[in-house]
Amino acid sequence: MKVKWWHVALVICLAVAFLSPLASASPDGLEKVAEDHEFIGSAEEAPFQIIADYLFPGIENEALATILAGIIGTIVIFGMVYILARLLRLRKRQAE
Repeated sequence: MKVKWWHVALVICLAVAFLSPLASASPDGLEKVAEDHEFIGSAEEAPFQIIADYLFPGIENEALATILAGIIGTIVIFGMVYILARLLRLRKRQAE
């Protein structure tokens, strides 16, 4: 099997998801600015949350819950993009 660029990208994304519990617990840049300028309290909640706070529900170990949330999110997004790419390629071939 020939290794394609997206195979490498998928492996890298899964590795990052696996290592995500090692990331800094400090707030990200936008959140830090909102805290510094004291308008973080005016933020609204998201209209829906699939995996809230990047923690897979029902798992008590926070590191494992974060890893699973990252892996599932990565697989779902890659799957959606892969299907879209295949559909666009099929549509292009039919147009020729």
